[in-house]
Amino acid sequence: MEDIIIECLKIYGFDTYYMPRKAVNEDTILGEDTLNRFEHAYPLEMYMQNVSGFEGDGDLMSKFGVEIKDTATFIVARRRWDETVSRTGNAVLTTRPAEGDIVYFPLTKAYFEIKRVEATDPFFQVGKLYVYKLECELYRYSSETFDTGITDIDSNAVSKSFNLNDYNLLMEDGEQLLFEY
Repeated sequence: MEDIIIECLKIYGFDTYYMPRKAVNEDTILGEDTLNRFEHAYPLEMYMQNVSGFEGDGDLMSKFGVEIKDTATFIVARRRWDETVSRTGNAVLTTRPAEGDIVYFPLTKAYFEIKRVEATDPFFQVGKLYVYKLECELYRYSSETFDTGITDIDSNAVSKSFNLNDYNLLMEDGEQLLFEY
């Protein structure tokens, strides 16, 4: 049964990259990290449950500008996640995908942050749990470092960052050229 589910995810799913976060400067009192690092990207096939488009509140106009609240639900096979991510020891949690990790969706070049992991839905099909449901939200950049070694992921992340230190500023005739976005 598990082999059939994995095969279905490979046929009907998309090739994505799972990127576990690495804490750089963790606050032990609040249990959060103000600055994360993403050094590894693992190719995994995932099925996007909401195939008609991204869900969520959509684009919201506020007094601070346009806020995009797109969400997506990805389904990944437990065994495939264990084989590719868990055994490397690079994940925050080695038992399941962790909240705060990133799923890169190459089709739209979008990054999704995992907000919730549903480990028991569907509930014990044929007596076993075969998949994780990852409820994700469009990732908001805040100067995290992406150094996965995959140029598409790293360059796309730097281009969406607002931190000018991430850019290699060009020097021309002694003047710095700043990039406009």
